[in-house]
Amino acid sequence: MSTTETKGTALITGASTGIGRATASLLARKGYNVFGGVRSPERVQPMPGVELVRVDVRDDVSVKACVDHVLDRSRRIDVLVNNAGYSIIGAVEETTIEQAQALFDTNVFGVMRMIRAVLPAMRQAHLGLIVNISSVAGFLPVPFMGLYTSSKHALEGLSESLDHEVRQFGIRVALVEPDFINTPIDTNTQEAAERVAAYSEQSGRTASAIMGKLKAGPPPELVAETILRSIEKGFRLRHPAGKEAGYLSVVRRFMPATMVDRGVRKRFNLT
Repeated sequence: MSTTETKGTALITGASTGIGRATASLLARKGYNVFGGVRSPERVQPMPGVELVRVDVRDDVSVKACVDHVLDRSRRIDVLVNNAGYSIIGAVEETTIEQAQALFDTNVFGVMRMIRAVLPAMRQAHLGLIVNISSVAGFLPVPFMGLYTSSKHALEGLSESLDHEVRQFGIRVALVEPDFINTPIDTNTQEAAERVAAYSEQSGRTASAIMGKLKAGPPPELVAETILRSIEKGFRLRHPAGKEAGYLSVVRRFMPATMVDRGVRKRFNLT
């Protein structure tokens, strides 16, 4: 989406910490009218140029109230950044159905709620960009994060299909795909509710590999810069965030499946 003189209005979910907060701050500095969607505005440190708006993406009424507020204040939403989400660490067998449903309610259906809420105004304006924060887990498997991975795979399919549907209205959809990012993992990660002893040795090895990648990962500001480029530098559907994510994207597209499989097992220290 090309920029305008006023840079337009951006609504970002999950703006209290990490990628969402870094993105809200960056877009505000770049001249956008920014609304940061958070569940508890009173608990969030204020950001210059960012108006915090209460929203729980799991709740239809909350989503509608948030979008209505932004439209009342700015009359338009040019960019929606769907960033709110969390992950579960543990084997699929160790994850309860209730945990899986709750995760999908945020990571997939929360995105869908936000999209459905903003699309009428975007269609009326015949302009808009929806940026969905995916992950390399949207196109590669991550063992012991199977539910998070499946939610990001679902988000990729939803985004690509939606882009074809709304293009006729001057609206586009972009995916930003970070690798492991150095953010406080305890703020958006749960553990699988049940423990199966047979997985413990391997899950411990993989968890150590994941923690190492998180600690060595780039800061959330790198993803924010990628989001800014997805808005301002001409349309492209997929935007890997960082060198490692870009490399993995190429590997997934062009390497034989057996080599990708071996690479995944090596990356996560699978025996």
